[in-house]
Amino acid sequence: MGKINIGIQGFTMPMPQTILGCRQGGRSNFMALAWTTRVNYNPALIMAAVGKKHFSNSAIKESGEFSVNIPSSDMVEITDFVGLVSGSQLDKSELFTIHKGELENAPIIVECPMGIECKVLDSMELPNDTLFVGEVIATWCNEGVLTDGMPDIKKVNPFTLTMPDNRYWAVGECIGRAWHEGKSLK
Repeated sequence: MGKINIGIQGFTMPMPQTILGCRQGGRSNFMALAWTTRVNYNPALIMAAVGKKHFSNSAIKESGEFSVNIPSSDMVEITDFVGLVSGSQLDKSELFTIHKGELENAPIIVECPMGIECKVLDSMELPNDTLFVGEVIATWCNEGVLTDGMPDIKKVNPFTLTMPDNRYWAVGECIGRAWHEGKSLK
């Protein structure tokens, strides 16, 4: 079976679906964001790529803070909604219960099993997006999603986004342990 070149948009690997939180003009704002990932261990850093035209982009640039909230699979509808409507057109501050953590401008969503507060460490302007690198200041978890003091992915029940098919997927079964399964090949 041969390989077929499908062009430049073959990003079928799943991305974690999150809800970005920020504050501007004294109000909280939220947007769906899947273009995020961990980029450093210590200090703990998260990267978030936010479109330059998004309300959240200017809010993060103004405050230097943001949150990355991890919604559970039962939050697909509201997560999708906050990605459909701009904060410049709709006040989304009342959609969620907000937990104020360590930072003033990084609202944590109580309904999400997890929320991560970040302070912008660096940023890079790309053609369409700003790549924000945030230093993790605190990670807030609902008690019910912890097992032995750590987030349990089955309890968090996150979901992912794939593109270019634009579909959400639930996380499946554990198929192995990292830095363990390959030892037999050494």
